[in-house]
Amino acid sequence: MAGAWTEHGSGLPALGWWLIAVGAFRSAYTWSCFFGSAAMCSAIYSDMPMTGEHGRTVAVWTLLSCTLCFLCAFNLGSKPLYTATFLSFLYALGYLTVECLVYHTIRAARLSLFTLIAGTSMVWMLLRWNSNDRGPRAREATKQK
Repeated sequence: MAGAWTEHGSGLPALGWWLIAVGAFRSAYTWSCFFGSAAMCSAIYSDMPMTGEHGRTVAVWTLLSCTLCFLCAFNLGSKPLYTATFLSFLYALGYLTVECLVYHTIRAARLSLFTLIAGTSMVWMLLRWNSNDRGPRAREATKQK
């Protein structure tokens, strides 16, 4: 049963696949903010006009977090990279929550999808934080014993 949650044929843990999916979603968002009509990018912000500069700033920030997701997906055994990826979810969720509750530039309904994705990612990463099967290094160490 545990193997069903940790492996998917290619040996990449389920959390790795999840981070790839989240990174792909963030890539689409980045693409929209940089090159598209900014429909997806401006859909997050409710009452605030999306300027080109603001859209590009959000896109670069999202691109950085997307890159962290991809790197962490293939390097789950790297504690510094794992921590940086976890913190990117925490910071983004904190930022968007403040935008929603304090500045009212994001509606709560629009924040819910991001909260679901970031919340799932953070809980999953916390559950596997000290697990022995977090990545390739942990598996190699187990095989050597």
